[in-house]
Amino acid sequence: MNSVLLLILGFILLYFGGELLVRGSVNLATKLNISRLVAGITIVSFATSSPELFVSLEAVFNESSDIVFGNIIGSNIANIALVLGCTALFFNINISEKTLKIDYPFLFFATISVGYILYFLGAISFFIGIILLIILSAYLYYIISNSRKEVKDQINIKDQEEKTSYINCLFYIILGIVLLKYGADFLVSSAIDIAILLNIEERVIAVTIIAIGTSVPELATSVVAALKKEVDLAVGNIVGSNIFNLLAVLGVTALFKEIEIMNSTILSFDYLFMIILTAIFGALIYMFNKGNLNKIKGVLLLLIYFGYIYFSLIS
Repeated sequence: MNSVLLLILGFILLYFGGELLVRGSVNLATKLNISRLVAGITIVSFATSSPELFVSLEAVFNESSDIVFGNIIGSNIANIALVLGCTALFFNINISEKTLKIDYPFLFFATISVGYILYFLGAISFFIGIILLIILSAYLYYIISNSRKEVKDQINIKDQEEKTSYINCLFYIILGIVLLKYGADFLVSSAIDIAILLNIEERVIAVTIIAIGTSVPELATSVVAALKKEVDLAVGNIVGSNIFNLLAVLGVTALFKEIEIMNSTILSFDYLFMIILTAIFGALIYMFNKGNLNKIKGVLLLLIYFGYIYFSLIS
């Protein structure tokens, strides 16, 4: 009973922590005059990926590396199939040319590259973690530099002036981080207890309950962004969050401790599914009504996600 209550409390803290972190990050990005797409891929993505980072750090210190991989892989699957699926179900999403030419190809590259490393090495070491962070830094430098050169993509901050101070932005960010830290603590400890009690593999708990829980900030952000007609922010948030999960979360976690795959199903089923789903996402935005995600595609993504959850549970 206590584990269930802690699990619920963990979800609540992650949700509100993610909300505060997103609010502070978006306001800060606006004041810094960064384009909406780049804000979504950088600051907002980092903010919404913070739950995955805290959960992964907590898990690796608890000798639960399967939760680290399961959390990241499950979150990336949930981001594309569940979050984008739900968003497209209610809103017509137009994908920008920049996302089609730069951001999605980089996401696919990161997905394949990390999979290649895991397949041949079976772990993410300190050295590999450094490489992942260097690659991410180079990508961020490139898109931010290009954004500042493109006047048409700049955010008009006149309406935002004096409404939110830098102090308020930092306050939201710090408070959000604190809530996320404790939310991650409660979520991981309770999930492990429940997995042991029900004799369920940590991998299954990670790719389902924990992955959905840590994807709540992405879902909330994307829906709110779509409601406000900020489509670039919604799409940038998802693509950027998946990139951050693969490169930043795994990279930073590996700096503290090597992350070794303990359950081979993570590679043979979960990671393979993530690669296939990322490819399907690419097909949907490139081949069928290019640059658009409509209700039909949203339903398809949701059906794929529910199918994944079903096969994860029966496995």
